[in-house]
Amino acid sequence: MKAVIFNQHGGPEVLQFTEVPDPKINATEVLIEVRACAMNRLDVWTRNGLPGIKIPLPHILGCDVAGVVREAGELVTWAKPGDEVMIHPGVSCGHCAECLAGHDNMCDDYDIIGYRRDGGYAELVAVPGVNVIPKPKNLGWPEAAALPLVTLTAWHMLVARANVQPGEDVLVHAAGSGVGSIGIQIAKLHGARVITTASSDEKLAKARELGADETINYTREDWPKEVKRLTNGRGVDVVFEHTGAATWPGSILSSKKGGRLVTCGATSGFEARTDLRHVFYRHLTILGSMMGSKADLLAAMKFIESGDIRAVVDRTLPLQNARTAHELMEDRAQFGKLVLTVSEARE
Repeated sequence: MKAVIFNQHGGPEVLQFTEVPDPKINATEVLIEVRACAMNRLDVWTRNGLPGIKIPLPHILGCDVAGVVREAGELVTWAKPGDEVMIHPGVSCGHCAECLAGHDNMCDDYDIIGYRRDGGYAELVAVPGVNVIPKPKNLGWPEAAALPLVTLTAWHMLVARANVQPGEDVLVHAAGSGVGSIGIQIAKLHGARVITTASSDEKLAKARELGADETINYTREDWPKEVKRLTNGRGVDVVFEHTGAATWPGSILSSKKGGRLVTCGATSGFEARTDLRHVFYRHLTILGSMMGSKADLLAAMKFIESGDIRAVVDRTLPLQNARTAHELMEDRAQFGKLVLTVSEARE
């Protein structure tokens, strides 16, 4: 099969479009003909290399996959060849206490498709049968690929961890990111008032189209002060944090007394400065959140099917142009998701 691989860590130039052996499946897995694979920031981190994390080389990236079942293992009775599917990106053992309690994203063996196991930058990918979700008929391939990881992440952050409530103020950073664009929609879906930040007026206009109530261009404004102004000096109930060091001190200042700050990432750096006086004096709650359970994505799927949560696709590129897609992502040139399509895709 054709795939994009890398044999060493580095910049976008290490990505190679080449021929590799077809993956094999075991009795509990399915083989997917990839129609589209959306990109995530994790792709860039994995390509660059992460301290203390060993990535088997050569490696195929790609966490977010949509495609057609080619083959199902003998123990997979709920999927058959020809089924159009989306793939839940999280992989867990399935038998530990956390998995059995429905907290599979807290499994000690938790992994992500395309992270330490081969992913969807390829014509074929092998995934556990339990990760297969029927693709809604109203979704095209790029849209189906663009949704799983960011929807899972944002739903777990806002619903499972922060327990966002109707009428609350929610600050969503980086409206143009994949997770930010979905976070806006999920917060609005739960009745919140959304304040969001972005680097350009063009991105902020698109954020308003997604439902954002108030927007802040962080390149021109002192955004923590603007958040306070928009909330009559009170601050927000929930901060949706995923950018890390660059925004963390301001996120703390933007939180109301008794507010919740939920974080899932650190794209600008993980050594974030915290003035603890603000945390204890104002009774702030800091919540960590990583990916989400299979149940989280299934809960969100009914809103995807109804169109209340919709994919935000900036553009599609053919699989062989993965290097260009990585360059665009590193330049933050997109609003929403960049999606790689495989030549066989019928869109």
